[in-house]
Amino acid sequence: MATNSLKAKSSGAGFKNYMRRYWVLYAMLLLPIIYFFIFKYIPFLYIQIAFKDYKIGMSPFAMPWAKNKGMFYFQQAFRNRDFRFALRNTIMLNGLDLLVGFPAPIILAIILNEIKCNAFKRVTQTIAYLPHFLSWIIISGLALQVFAPTTGLVNIALNAMGYSSKPFLNNPHNWVVIYVLLGVWQSVGWNTIIYLAAITGINTELYEAAEVDGAGRLRKIWHITLPGLRPTIVVLLILSLGNMLGIDFARPFSLQNNLVKSVSNVLSTFVYTNGIRGLQISMTTAVGLFQSVVNVIFLSIANFIAKRLGENGIW
Repeated sequence: MATNSLKAKSSGAGFKNYMRRYWVLYAMLLLPIIYFFIFKYIPFLYIQIAFKDYKIGMSPFAMPWAKNKGMFYFQQAFRNRDFRFALRNTIMLNGLDLLVGFPAPIILAIILNEIKCNAFKRVTQTIAYLPHFLSWIIISGLALQVFAPTTGLVNIALNAMGYSSKPFLNNPHNWVVIYVLLGVWQSVGWNTIIYLAAITGINTELYEAAEVDGAGRLRKIWHITLPGLRPTIVVLLILSLGNMLGIDFARPFSLQNNLVKSVSNVLSTFVYTNGIRGLQISMTTAVGLFQSVVNVIFLSIANFIAKRLGENGIW
């Protein structure tokens, strides 16, 4: 008994000493915990609006349940033609972003790492990640000035060379190309920072040993740099796949026009049009819940496959 009491006293004293030394760290952690609790966990209570008949000013707990055991608004959304088009466009645009935009920062990071002139490397990296700080409203304004059918700089240059104007922003297929390329331009520099940081963690002795063995630059990239980047690539790929149905609102909304609605209407703009402007709160809440559930499924499947292939995954 005495031994147990001494152990309890020593553990209690150790905990007090630990908290006395590190209480500042826990105090700093308190603010993000409060933020997540208020803005992430409390809104969970309002998910039930997807299963109830929304009435403004009424508590969600007091709202009546929707028809068909609360599934009425899910059925209404799935029967909606605009929702099906928005779902198709979301998957298409996110898939193209993943196909074109995901490898771009990896390639840029490898190129910058191979450049020996540090001054040129710093200037190039700064220029590359500056677009990240521009809002999509500004980027859409720049795109209009560059790709407008009659007054855009590109079409003015084409006309000066004797070619006819191209409908870059008014043709659905051309609009998709511009949408994807602008996304790459806006994000490639910022994402490159992550891969450059991962490259700096690779042991330089591996490069020296490969050079002694006669390996060229491409061989060193293939056998050292890319394997060193693989854990980072896998984690970011899992996170990207976990957001396949999540799409930014500002990007498609600011770039769209009436001539390209067939490809620019995505789930975020559908929720805005039908939820905020159309006041179909319950149906758009159901759409948001559907997005979240599908994203979690994609994330879990991607993580499972990564672990089966021998990678660490994200949990």
